[in-house]
Amino acid sequence: MNRKYLLFFAILLTGFLAACGGEEAGDAESATIEFMHSSVEQERLAVITKLIERFQKENPDIVIEQVPVEEDAYNTKIVTLASAGQLPEIVEVGQDYAKVMDKDQLIDREVVQSVIEEAGEDNFYEGALKLLATEDGKSYTGLPVSGWVQGIWYNKQMLESKGFEEPENWQEVMEVAEAFTDAANKKYGIAIPTVEGGFSEQVFSQFALSNNANVLNGDGELTLNTPEMKEALQYYKDLAQYTMPGSNDTTEVNDAFMNESVPMAIYSTYILPGVFEQGKAENIGFAIPENETKAVYGSASALTVTSGLEDAQKEAAQKFLAFMAQPENMTDWVLMSPGGAQPVSDLVTENEDYQANEVVNAFGDLSTEIASSFNDIQIFGLVDGKNFLKMGDITSSGEIPKMVNGVTVGNQNVDDAIANAETSLEGILK
Repeated sequence: MNRKYLLFFAILLTGFLAACGGEEAGDAESATIEFMHSSVEQERLAVITKLIERFQKENPDIVIEQVPVEEDAYNTKIVTLASAGQLPEIVEVGQDYAKVMDKDQLIDREVVQSVIEEAGEDNFYEGALKLLATEDGKSYTGLPVSGWVQGIWYNKQMLESKGFEEPENWQEVMEVAEAFTDAANKKYGIAIPTVEGGFSEQVFSQFALSNNANVLNGDGELTLNTPEMKEALQYYKDLAQYTMPGSNDTTEVNDAFMNESVPMAIYSTYILPGVFEQGKAENIGFAIPENETKAVYGSASALTVTSGLEDAQKEAAQKFLAFMAQPENMTDWVLMSPGGAQPVSDLVTENEDYQANEVVNAFGDLSTEIASSFNDIQIFGLVDGKNFLKMGDITSSGEIPKMVNGVTVGNQNVDDAIANAETSLEGILK
């Protein structure tokens, strides 16, 4: 081979190797990751798709593939995928299931902690972060992106018709409930859950915690059978005589308030979209059950990164999580369900797009009041900054709502109901 052809071959070979090297370098930097979430409705999918498109425009080497799953099948899907070692890199979780995943070491705490620190812990409502704190209090199980809170919603006009203002404590709540109850005409003073289900545990917990009664103490020991817990359960039983008969769940409570069969109801912020649609946004108020202290029950929706990822996927997942921590992107996420979903960061609450939303704007200052109530959040099993994993086993057992249903619908003695629940839970926690 003469020198001319030899030189040409060398140039070709050099170009080929350079091209191959370029492809390998590109492959090392690029990644495709899956994002599993529960927003299957077309309107919500459209919002998430736009967020992903915006992210991919900023990060062209990363591809995000959505895995939408119906909410009812969500937890089961996580278990199935985890068992097969096929969990998506990013998963939307609620605080309770985040505990389950953390217990099974399915969460990359280091990545989550890094993103929250970078976004600024002080920019999040304290209560939202507490809900997602790990048991040792040193990290978090997910990045909070939205949430909801629960309290007493009241009809201003109805209360005014009998000379009442916003009820500020247990006694005033009871007085309003008694004044409006006319069972013969199917009118009641307050709508509260009595069903043997999770809703009853959530609502009862607000009263118990406002009386300084928690299910666990700072050492993680069961503290169900205490004078404070008995007092709270007795109060709930007494209050239930002014609610609708039978085992009331979310549908019964929501319907009773919306059709004005009751002037008060305990429900999450997801009652607000219906109030807005009825054109009654100016007539609703929000109160927090208070006795010894204030206690707001709340829930946080978070995005988490799964553990055991390869470096490229881990880096890509961290970038997407950091992208979602930006206020404008969290705002878009919250506004997928305005009114129902609440900001978990004051940077969202102050965001112009959030404040300009017609649903949020319709409720005026109440929107800010509701969002800021995240700072008063207390839940069973969260004690002195310790978010005990065993609370998941207690909730899963159903013993607390069984206890609530027993004293309200079954007219069981409070002491007996607590003793029975305590015995069952002691066996479960052994």
